[in-house]
Amino acid sequence: MGNSFGDRLRAERLSRSLTQAELGGDLYSASYVSLLENARREPTAEVIVQLAKQLQLAPHAVQEWTTPVSAEETEYLLAVLYARQSWDMRDYARAATHAAKAASMAQENKDTVSWWNMAHLHASALLKNAEFEQCQEVTSAILKHPLSEETPGLEVRARQLMASACLGLGKLPEAVEHASVAVARGASLPQESTAYIAAIRTLIAALAESGRLDDAWVHCQTLSDLDDGSMLPQLAGEVCWVIGNVAFMRNDVEQGLAYHAKASLLLSPASDLALWARFNKATASVRLSAGVVEPATLEAIEKAELAQSVVGANLADELEVALIRARWLYLTGALDPALELLGDIYRQRESLAKHTAGEVALLLGKTHKAMGQFPEALQLLTEAKEQFAHAGAGDRVALALDNILEMRAAGRVS
Repeated sequence: MGNSFGDRLRAERLSRSLTQAELGGDLYSASYVSLLENARREPTAEVIVQLAKQLQLAPHAVQEWTTPVSAEETEYLLAVLYARQSWDMRDYARAATHAAKAASMAQENKDTVSWWNMAHLHASALLKNAEFEQCQEVTSAILKHPLSEETPGLEVRARQLMASACLGLGKLPEAVEHASVAVARGASLPQESTAYIAAIRTLIAALAESGRLDDAWVHCQTLSDLDDGSMLPQLAGEVCWVIGNVAFMRNDVEQGLAYHAKASLLLSPASDLALWARFNKATASVRLSAGVVEPATLEAIEKAELAQSVVGANLADELEVALIRARWLYLTGALDPALELLGDIYRQRESLAKHTAGEVALLLGKTHKAMGQFPEALQLLTEAKEQFAHAGAGDRVALALDNILEMRAAGRVS
């Protein structure tokens, strides 16, 4: 049958971030799955049933992969291969282009499973490239597809992706809504499901950004209970990371430090430098928000900056790290360099989510206020309040308003 089956099997496995051992489950070894993927073994009916179960697909869909390779399928498989290679190389723009081509070809061939996977990869690449509106558009089509409606695991993945796109756009209520649905649907999946865990993490992030910290903490407890010691180190590290974030935001510095210390031991720059950069960015940000202005916080900022310089980053990520550096400067009393850096970020604020742009305006306004430049501070704090209101971040609206009222009470502005 050539390598059509093996290529499709590999593509489906990778699209779900499964290892060969995880795909084989309790019945087949990783080496046997490798032989299948490399066309060194022919799948029996029993093997196809087991693989379909692990991939959450109908057996007949997997059986179809055993048909001979046509010229059209070869072109499709090449598009899939290029999309995967581009993803692995973090060339997300190219990955999106090839995945969109593969999805279009699959749709023409009425191959719904392949279309779904390539459309999901297309949307995921757009998300990674901070093209949030385009991601939202593609994901909307995925959610409307019958395959998503009929398969809980697929709907969970699509809802989580939509929630992440909404977060990127600063649409916090919509992010909470989609993530909540993903978590509710995901409750029927095996507890170790990476899709379910990702949905909980996204819901926690959306709730925390919305200021609903008590609700976020409830889901943190659920996430903590899922870690029974059998999680892969990287996934366990990401779980500790998100729980630590919320602990810091709740001003529980001791818990935050403890969870982030665990995360730093589990997340390795050698395994995923980009992920390591995002962790250091996050831990520096929440440390500063909790008032932890100490050498370890500066070290985290420097690690994030260094990792970004190596692996590259989209403009939004670069600006977010620069904002953290500016917050450090502000909190350590270096107001002039903070003002200069914030001014540069502010001029590029259209590349940021609404609530993040609000944070830029808020910090810039507070910097002007600290320097006695009250009219400028009032303008920026008012803008921050509006940005937060648009994003649905009520607690941040209150913070911006408190700063404005403080200036008015002191007679600094009218």
